[in-house]
Amino acid sequence: MRTPEHQAHDRDAADPGHRHLFHVPPADGGRYPEVAYLAGNSLGLQPRATRGELLADLDAWARLGVEGHLDAARPWLPYHELLTGPAARLVGARPAEVVVMNSLTVDLHLLMVSFYRPAGRRTRIVIEDTAFPSDSYAVRSQARFHGLDPDATVVRLTPRPGEDTLRTADVCDFLAAEGDTVALVLLGGVNYLTGELLDIPAITAAGRAAGAVVGWDLAHAAGNVPLALHDWDVDFAAWCSYKYLNAGPGALAGVFVHERHLGDPHLPRFEGWWSTEAATRFEMTPVSRPPATVEAWQISNPPILAMGPVRTSLEIFDAVGMPVLRERSLRLTGWLEHLLDEVTADRPLTVVTPRDPARRGCQLSVRIAGASAAELAKRLRYEHGVIADAREPDVVRFAPVPLYSTYHDCWRVADALAATVEGATS
Repeated sequence: MRTPEHQAHDRDAADPGHRHLFHVPPADGGRYPEVAYLAGNSLGLQPRATRGELLADLDAWARLGVEGHLDAARPWLPYHELLTGPAARLVGARPAEVVVMNSLTVDLHLLMVSFYRPAGRRTRIVIEDTAFPSDSYAVRSQARFHGLDPDATVVRLTPRPGEDTLRTADVCDFLAAEGDTVALVLLGGVNYLTGELLDIPAITAAGRAAGAVVGWDLAHAAGNVPLALHDWDVDFAAWCSYKYLNAGPGALAGVFVHERHLGDPHLPRFEGWWSTEAATRFEMTPVSRPPATVEAWQISNPPILAMGPVRTSLEIFDAVGMPVLRERSLRLTGWLEHLLDEVTADRPLTVVTPRDPARRGCQLSVRIAGASAAELAKRLRYEHGVIADAREPDVVRFAPVPLYSTYHDCWRVADALAATVEGATS
């Protein structure tokens, strides 16, 4: 027997979240005025405050011209510093360890310039087999840049036969057995395909014990799960801001470098104007004097109009807090799991995300046997007003984001999935 719709409304009344802070796309007809938006793991919704804040920065440019660097209400010269504190709190870091700059893969490359230093036997890069393609491309290109064969250099860890997700013990066992050949471990904190949350502290400890550098791609983890990068002793990390952080398409990324590496004169880095100390920047000297902070990894002056939406979003996370969001995420994702269990029982559907709430964020990935994920997602959208995310050939991802998703959104997902799959297999 299926859960009745009124229970979703009752849950929303008791646990409303912060949907009022966001624009939700209209449904363009049908039973409901708004879509059920479960694609925040691909692109987050626009905060209502973003437009006004962005227009204020544009107005400063119009009124002040170049003088906005110093005289704007939010002066452009130190603008990036407005993001540092909130970003550091979001990922569990110290302010000197975090900077917002560039895009995710650019940042990963800049970090690998410093932290992927193959030598002797220690040349291999460890990633997960289901890493997002850009990470695969990045590490393979880094191997080629160092004159190495990427097929021999890049190790792709796979789940056990018949399983969809990696076991922490298997990752740690590999590092214990073959760690003396590993120069870099670079895994996704939350796997984009399955939604699995890896045990970041345990794997980091295992990698560092093996003598490897350990970095993390947190594209699907930042703003999704609580992080403590400094305390977990992570060497470096990077994340985008357009998914759970809701800073807009292609938004700027964030970078973390542990403080033990800051100010190390032996670490190679690419440098530019913003890599030198701010106090001496306008002396225009030919030799950089990098600060003993992560800002030494900056190259170009920050794009102000791109930083504004990131700042606005981070203010929301600062106000609400990750502990509160995580608790609501557990409730909301657990509710969706309950509803999907009712739907998958007699249909060719399998939830591939771990059932243990501690091993996942706010995403449940559903595999549909014998059908196209893209075609299913299209039907969900245009027949039922449900926006989800397809990953071919057979996985559809549903992300009930705790900031703005509702229990009723989850109910609509299950209802639409049941009707759509029944229609596809009847």
